[in-house]
Amino acid sequence: MNKLLAEEIYYYMTLGRRFELAAKEHYMKGDISGFLHLDIGQEGLSVAAMKAFEKGDVFSTYREHVMAIARGIDPKAVMAELFGKVTGVSRGKGGSMHLFDPSRFFYGGDAIVGGQIPNAVGCAYARKYKEEEEGVMVIFGDGATNGGAFFESLNIASAWKLPIIFLCENNRYAIGTEITRVSPFLEQSKKAAPYMPVTEVDGMDAIAVYEAVKEAQREIQNGRGPIFIEAFTCRYEGHSMSDSGSYRSPQEMQICKAQDPIERMKKALTESFEADAETIESLERRAQKAVEEAVEFAASSPEPDAAELFENLYCKRCGNVVS
Repeated sequence: MNKLLAEEIYYYMTLGRRFELAAKEHYMKGDISGFLHLDIGQEGLSVAAMKAFEKGDVFSTYREHVMAIARGIDPKAVMAELFGKVTGVSRGKGGSMHLFDPSRFFYGGDAIVGGQIPNAVGCAYARKYKEEEEGVMVIFGDGATNGGAFFESLNIASAWKLPIIFLCENNRYAIGTEITRVSPFLEQSKKAAPYMPVTEVDGMDAIAVYEAVKEAQREIQNGRGPIFIEAFTCRYEGHSMSDSGSYRSPQEMQICKAQDPIERMKKALTESFEADAETIESLERRAQKAVEEAVEFAASSPEPDAAELFENLYCKRCGNVVS
């Protein structure tokens, strides 16, 4: 990683943190409806994974705002989507859990836990069938590894040596249930080990995540089949805005926040890449400006027209829709 890339990653991490805090504020004001899953505390994983996996298809969890922005989707379009506005990346129809942009090869959040995993495997099969170099990366939480589709996906991806990275975002909680209460071990990579190479990484260390994903991408592009990466992270907020997170003790959260990925990246920028204070402050100001512009854009954008309700629907018996 060079200094320019390190600065870019830090910029997107600070942008992501401030974006999520703004989203939280406007959810509380009633500007955002539906579910809202914040990525605060996990920005290192979300940004570094996107920057490392430059080419190919990405399928993610529904905690995907920061990933979408790091992938190149305009923060204005992401915030407008949260506000349910027609200028949103999914024209205001998807909301927080469905940020979808084929032009960026970003096939967004899936509201079904683990629902994106078999879709990603199908996409990896298509890439291999078409003899394309780019592979696929699918991101999912630790809770998703208890689903049947997860094991079926591992099985077929391994049997057919598909070019896919399985990236498990292990924050230790499946919504509000600690993963070790519903799984026999903390390390979910043990489930994948019989099928493919596995590796563990500190998900609070953006540089470590970048290097792990970059190496895995090289391996799948060389035809060596799927790879499983488990990144241990810590989310600061509850599972969603409807979850107070009261099942975690203050002591646990204190340990969690002591690993803050943004502070660690700032330290790396200073000590390893010799970035000065003025450069770091400039990146932070630019991130803050981008978030303020995103909120202003979303707030001033129009609501979708009522006719939008009948677009992109397929129903033979319904009127005003495509049959």
